[in-house]
Amino acid sequence: MILEEFDPDRTAIVEPPKGFLPDGPFPDTAVSCFTQGMLHTLLVEICGGDGRPATYTSGIGSPVYFSIYKGKKLAVFRSPVGAPACAAVLEDIYAMGIGKVVLFGTCGVLDRNIPDGSVIIPDSAIRDEGTSYHYAPPSDEIVLTQKYRDRFISLLEQSGIPHTSGKVWTTDAIYRETRAKAARRRQQGCICVDMECSALAAVSQFREKELFQFFYAADNLDADTWEPRSLSSQRKKSRKKKIAQLALELAADISLYEE
Repeated sequence: MILEEFDPDRTAIVEPPKGFLPDGPFPDTAVSCFTQGMLHTLLVEICGGDGRPATYTSGIGSPVYFSIYKGKKLAVFRSPVGAPACAAVLEDIYAMGIGKVVLFGTCGVLDRNIPDGSVIIPDSAIRDEGTSYHYAPPSDEIVLTQKYRDRFISLLEQSGIPHTSGKVWTTDAIYRETRAKAARRRQQGCICVDMECSALAAVSQFREKELFQFFYAADNLDADTWEPRSLSSQRKKSRKKKIAQLALELAADISLYEE
């Protein structure tokens, strides 16, 4: 099979460009989310910035902002939905010199008992997408780094936000999440489903960079009919803002760059 043709050669025909850098020192740590609304929350509502990009990624042209949180200069950017585009942007971010990324977004739950708006910290991911197979030898699963897990759990507990840890099912095809597949993934130990996690874990491990991923629970796939819950609404808005602030808290805690 083609997905078994992993090539460990670290030099590709087209490499992530090391240009697109602004003048002055570049942050060593970044925070990323998946929606424009959450980006606004990070930059404007929490950090009080003006929303002017400092630079851009190359292939997709995503703006990268600089922001100050608790005396630490951080990069903030929006990740595109879907493993291939998201991986390409992460490649550009790492090529800019950023070594640590905190990334968060929604996921669908495969266990109805997981509360809407609670936090899920993935410890491993099923690789039901294609991108990761270009960065790591073929396998059904990939283990995620837990380097900053305890620090983040401490922040969650201080804020009173419910959380759980477990395996995520990463898939490219949101309209092919059949009941049979979902049941099979539950049997394999998955508690939630997303579109990027396993691929981004493979990219970060291949590039020897740090990536901490977490989710906040949204729609429920563990029901007779699909339950969108807070996926496409303003429900849990205050909880989401608090979660965004905790992402910044963790990033500031692990950043070495003092403004």
